[in-house]
Amino acid sequence: MKLNELNDVAGAKKARMRVGRGQGSGKGRTTGRGMKGQKSRSGVAIKGFEGGQMPIHRRLPKRGFTNIFRKSWTVANLGRIQKAIDDNKLNASKSITASVLVAAGVIGSEKYNLKLLAKGDLKTKINIEVYGASSAAIAAVEAAGGKITVTHDASAEIARKAAKAEKRGVKKAKSAKKAAAKKEKAKTDDAKEAGGGEKPAEAEKPAQAAKNEAAEMPTEAKNEAKNEAKNETKADAVKDDASKE
Repeated sequence: MKLNELNDVAGAKKARMRVGRGQGSGKGRTTGRGMKGQKSRSGVAIKGFEGGQMPIHRRLPKRGFTNIFRKSWTVANLGRIQKAIDDNKLNASKSITASVLVAAGVIGSEKYNLKLLAKGDLKTKINIEVYGASSAAIAAVEAAGGKITVTHDASAEIARKAAKAEKRGVKKAKSAKKAAAKKEKAKTDDAKEAGGGEKPAEAEKPAQAAKNEAAEMPTEAKNEAKNEAKNETKADAVKDDASKE
């Protein structure tokens, strides 16, 4: 047999279906798409469309949110570790870390921090190092005579949160004090404005009283007062002329 004599096995290559070549072919008119129009076109997806009425994904309410500060964990349970030891996949005499658990198939990957939980029973003495652990898991490991090393210092995080809360409280107290001082100043300014408004009224009282008295005087008395004022003016003018001469 030569290379140029090699052929495909019968049925290995299937001929492409030619569509839109008449109804007698079975793939004419709608060309196997079931209909004409929008749904027969490529690149069209009418998902969630309900004929114009409000679709179900918009009728139902939204709920919850995505916490951007969420922490993800890789969880290992004591029961799984004990089973791996029983199946000779883990060597209990050596230190157990996340990479050792991945190699044994107890956990999937080291992508997230490893946390040890107390589900299941632990009968073997082990020495394990984890990022975090529940209090029940720590108690179970120590009860079996083993040792657990938690690399994450939770007390430091608690202290940091407490300091942050204290700082927030101090800031709130300062803002409250500032607001109280501002309110007190506004009250003082209002009191000053009220006091300053009364003084002109008191100064106007004598002038108003004089006007009232003048209005109450009889006409003859008014005329006499005017004449006296004129005479005084004339006398002053004569004195000035005499002094000039």
